Amino acid sequence: MRFRVLGPVSLAPRTPSAAKPRALLATLLMQSGEVVPAPALIDELWGTEPPRTATTTLQVYVSQLRKVLAEDASAGQVGALLTRAPGYLLEVPEQEFDLPRFERLRAQGRTAAQERDYARASRLLHEALALWTGPALSGIPHGVRLESAAIRLDELRMEVLEQRIVADLRLGRHQELAGELLALANEHPLRESVHGHLMVALYRTGRGSDALRVYGRLRHSLVEELGVEPGPALARLHERVLRRDPALDWRPDKAGTGTSGVRGAGGGRGARTAAPGTSGAAGVRPVPGPPPVLPAAAPGFVGRHGELAVGERALRAGAGRPAVLAVSGPAGVGKTAFALHLAHRVAGLFPDGQVFVSLRGPQGGPLSAAQAGTALLRRLVDDVPGSWLTDPEEVTDRLRRTMHGRRLLLVLDDAASEEQVRPLLPPGDSSAVIVTGRRGVPALDGARHITLDTVRPDEAVELLLSAGGERMARDPVTAGEIARLCGYFPLALRVAAAALTARPHTTAAALAERLRDERTRLGVLREGDLDLRSSLLTGYQEAGAARQRAFRLLSLAPGPDFAGWTAAVLLGTGVAQARETAEELVRAHLLEARTDGPAPRYGFHSLLRVLATELRTAEPDGERTRRDAAERLGRAYLALARYADRQLVPGRDWRARPAPVRTVVDAASVVGTSPLRWFREEAAGLVEAVRQAHAAGLWSLVWELAGSAAGYFHACAAWEDWEETHRLGLDAARRAGDTAAQAAVRYSLGDLAWQRRDGDRAMAYYAAAQHGFGLVGDRIGAARCRIGAADILLGQGRLGAAARRYGRALALCSAGGDPRGGVAALNGLALVNLRLGREEAAAGQLAQCRGAAERLGDRRWTEYLRRTTARLTAPTSSHATEIQPGIWLFSPTSP
Repeated sequence: MRFRVLGPVSLAPRTPSAAKPRALLATLLMQSGEVVPAPALIDELWGTEPPRTATTTLQVYVSQLRKVLAEDASAGQVGALLTRAPGYLLEVPEQEFDLPRFERLRAQGRTAAQERDYARASRLLHEALALWTGPALSGIPHGVRLESAAIRLDELRMEVLEQRIVADLRLGRHQELAGELLALANEHPLRESVHGHLMVALYRTGRGSDALRVYGRLRHSLVEELGVEPGPALARLHERVLRRDPALDWRPDKAGTGTSGVRGAGGGRGARTAAPGTSGAAGVRPVPGPPPVLPAAAPGFVGRHGELAVGERALRAGAGRPAVLAVSGPAGVGKTAFALHLAHRVAGLFPDGQVFVSLRGPQGGPLSAAQAGTALLRRLVDDVPGSWLTDPEEVTDRLRRTMHGRRLLLVLDDAASEEQVRPLLPPGDSSAVIVTGRRGVPALDGARHITLDTVRPDEAVELLLSAGGERMARDPVTAGEIARLCGYFPLALRVAAAALTARPHTTAAALAERLRDERTRLGVLREGDLDLRSSLLTGYQEAGAARQRAFRLLSLAPGPDFAGWTAAVLLGTGVAQARETAEELVRAHLLEARTDGPAPRYGFHSLLRVLATELRTAEPDGERTRRDAAERLGRAYLALARYADRQLVPGRDWRARPAPVRTVVDAASVVGTSPLRWFREEAAGLVEAVRQAHAAGLWSLVWELAGSAAGYFHACAAWEDWEETHRLGLDAARRAGDTAAQAAVRYSLGDLAWQRRDGDRAMAYYAAAQHGFGLVGDRIGAARCRIGAADILLGQGRLGAAARRYGRALALCSAGGDPRGGVAALNGLALVNLRLGREEAAAGQLAQCRGAAERLGDRRWTEYLRRTTARLTAPTSSHATEIQPGIWLFSPTSP
């Protein structure tokens, strides 16, 4: 390897000695084959305060690098540093650069693992890791770009290392791995995946107790340093080790012994037999014209290294049939650009020509199989008539005779179906085909499939900087925002860069300002014949009326993603039917599946949500649709949140009544026995549902939704969401003139202020709420307010006043049948007695509290009371007292 970045940056045989030229070399290498703007290089080398001579000095460094490369060229080496506006381009042969080889081996190893060929995966990933000689891009000063690149590369190395470890575990190499994993766990004390691999290796070598100790140390570190528990996957592994789950034992995997996925000696191209001749009177093959060539690849192509490696491997892998690679993805994601870039990389393998055919007509409709075959024939031979051939069998026969014995690469762009593609496939195994299409061709036999997603954020910025000219390069921070507003969609990024280039008078910041408004974003992303809206609309228009309606309605789903029950409420169907509709939209690349499993969640790409919202609001009854959907969804959220709240904090909301059964959602099946998990998944959506209900003027729904989530906000200290929803709830209650609702919301805001240690504000809220409850005759509400005020007095050391309020509240709760309030009041009296040194009285009250909490089924309070009782027998010198589950009171002498 002449060029190295996977370790100290070096250039063989001679590396520049000065740090800045080496940093310049590294920056150009990380974007080899692409133009790096000179301002970007200056920013990387000198940061935000470059010297006045920065441009001249950069030219000197470039000259020095060129001299080194020229010396290498005289020795037969290859590599050129070229001047290309607005900067410089370094051309490096991939076979002499360690990074492309690493990425190629990484992709091949991952593919082998997916094919369960673990021996081959282990070997390839070992080779990839052997390319590393130290931390990435070391030995040079880092600017923003190099620092980001180094972090990304080091994380990639760790990812490959873990993939290799998984492959070795699959192969039963537990004994050899144990020592390596112990060192890795010491190096990465908080990386759960490494500790999981170590636990498996230790368990399988008869060291189950050591595996349990590894988990214990990790859990201690996570709790002490981050305040979190190990993730569910590691917790499940710990539980399986504890019960000695037989499934953890290693068994040889016949598919992973090293033979799987490797063709036999007779299956490659070298063992190919001659194809049979054609039969019948038409057996003479037409004389082809000149070898066809591909259109030029799109300039500025970035990223997709892993997908390109997989694609190149697939195109070399024909065995008795043409190699077929199917590339799918949403409109605007860059399928055609990817296919052409890949085709140019492998064009040398197909000396008889490379053919590009669009399978769409001038108006965007799909060509028939006969029309597509005619279009392909015209590119291969010179004797095809100007009109379409109409006989499919004739077209197929002519195609086969024309392509027989030739090594061709076909790029069939924008395919609509398998039926359209099958007649176009060449005979034999000497050719290859790349098929692109939004929906893909999953039923095409023998095809290898790649689904393209958006590019990575750093790749998106790279595309903008290279295509957007000097003004974009001068403001990389704004370029990052533009990339985010474009959803990292390649087409959107290219349109944004073109929009800036076409307007010499504007700036990147001005473009970002125009893109921030979702209502006009798609209109901004249109320049010349590049039109993002038109591109996105093609997938929508092919979806059919039912799926189009679902696409529009699901844009009303709150939160970044949503569950099947949300889709069911919005579409007015059962959950199973709604999930099937959502899956159809996923297959059409109009929706994204965010999680797998029995209860998947779905979400929109940001630009597709903008399109769906635009289409929905353009409907004649768009406003009514929005209001009706907000009410349906709000009612469903209310039923589910109240159900979850009753499990999470039994008896908390004394005012709540079971929501009327008017939704298609079964709360028990949706929430299950994990209310906290449900709240965490749906918190963002629930907050957005409150906003939507307020915007729609559904006043009672606003404060009811806010109140239903207060227990979760309290338990998880979600203060910002708590305040926002309850501010809206209070406003709604005032607009509706509902005194009881205003009192309930103010009481909850008092709890929030108390959690934030704002005693004066909390006391004011409690006083106002108690007054409101008094006006409507709600004794339980008034008692709860007394308990809140007493908690504040307890914290201020005013024990007598606190005891009187706790006592009065306890009497009201007992008379009103409020066991939850009774637990809180008794707990407060016990804390007062503890402060006064009356341990025996406190112990009796805590025992009563614990019994009441157990009868309520409140595990959090039961466990808190157990901890508090235990402290009576083991007093500490701590200045902090836990006065409610997870809430601590610090004395004035606390440091």
